Amino acid sequence: MADLLQCVEQNIQNRRLLKRGQKILVAVSGGADSMVLLHALAALAPKNRWEVSIAHFNHQLRGRASDADEKLVRQTAEKLKVPFCVERADVKKFAAQSKISIEMAARKLRHEFLARVARRQKIPSVALAHHADDQVELFFLRLLRGAGGAGLAGMKWLSPSPADKGIPLIRPLLGFSKAEMLAFARAEKIPFREDATNFSKDFLRNRIRNELLPLLQKKYQPGLTKTVLRLMEIAGADSEFVSETARRWRTEARSQKPEVRMAAGNFDGLPLAVQRKILQSQLLELGVVADFELVEQLRESVQTFVSVGLELAVARDAAGKVRLRRQVPLGKFKTDECQLKLSGRAGRMGFGGRKFRWLLKKYNGSRGRSSHQMEFFDADKIGDEIVLRHWRAGDRFQPIGLASPVKLQDLFVNAKIPPARRRSLVLATTAVDGIFWVEGLRIGERFKLTPATKRQLVWNWSDLAV
Repeated sequence: MADLLQCVEQNIQNRRLLKRGQKILVAVSGGADSMVLLHALAALAPKNRWEVSIAHFNHQLRGRASDADEKLVRQTAEKLKVPFCVERADVKKFAAQSKISIEMAARKLRHEFLARVARRQKIPSVALAHHADDQVELFFLRLLRGAGGAGLAGMKWLSPSPADKGIPLIRPLLGFSKAEMLAFARAEKIPFREDATNFSKDFLRNRIRNELLPLLQKKYQPGLTKTVLRLMEIAGADSEFVSETARRWRTEARSQKPEVRMAAGNFDGLPLAVQRKILQSQLLELGVVADFELVEQLRESVQTFVSVGLELAVARDAAGKVRLRRQVPLGKFKTDECQLKLSGRAGRMGFGGRKFRWLLKKYNGSRGRSSHQMEFFDADKIGDEIVLRHWRAGDRFQPIGLASPVKLQDLFVNAKIPPARRRSLVLATTAVDGIFWVEGLRIGERFKLTPATKRQLVWNWSDLAV
């Protein structure tokens, strides 16, 4: 016990996580990690004159098991003679109402609870029990979701609460493995409860923990944890350097007159990582979701507005300054649609002032003779049923040649299709895979003819008057 306590105390002192004599709010779930953290801080409290309090959030996700967790934490608080605060919430209901995952809902409600307790009790810091294994799981979780350098850097020993930037979160156990903490808990006879949901395959993090990481450690890299933690530290340092460089560049740019910034024209000469960080930080300040595709669209074009909503668009100037512009909506979207069954060999249908004719035929590597207003698709990828309709808010489409789907609104802008005409154009979607054809644009990338195609759909359209 002395070794772990000494390391925890050194981490806290060397990283300046806590001040002598201050209050600490410890988030305790009842699991091994948080119970070890609580007992470690409680043991070090007299020497450092810390005042420890406990906060427990009951997610109500496991019925009686959740109540048993709460009971254990309450009993532990009484045994240690420290203040205890608990709150319950229906996380599943909140997730459904907010249209987010249960994991995200639980995290949001939990952090809001911890911030409220800290403010109410005037406690300056909240201690969390994240450890080294959590870091590795987070690395792969974010890697699979396409995170950048900042995301891959993982959690910090000290960071602001997502619910209240004025409340710091500290993680004194970040340097310890799960195995070390379990050994400590058993040696010191610290009671804790296992969360059965940690083994559920419904959650991606659990599949990473219980399936992916054991496979990688066994078959590819026995020292995976050490390797990943080193990589996270490198990514974090690189990300901090890029962020600081971008911050300094923006500060200097603000101090210059607009004409001086334009004359300097040095934004495009910056390293790509710095350009991206400059654009990303401005988008976040404007309240715009700064996904990679949007940042790249802005980085690669000047004074070209990209829609980020029905009424909003953003563009950047030659000096890297991002502007937000309101767009006046052009009336309501058309909601009419019709379903078309591709039964038999051929057929026709009228919709939206257009006449559509289709033909199914074998594909031997050579498509039919091309003509005006005719396209060719892989019939098996499209399926037996399609829907004809008009453009709707949020529609995304991947034209042939593009690596990923983009907003249909942006394709219309780039194709210089007049706003008044966009809502009258007809598009076709499959029953499951989305848009495969938009009138006036290229065909869908995923539905093009390939050497593996067995049947082709010949798609022809014209005005009804023709």
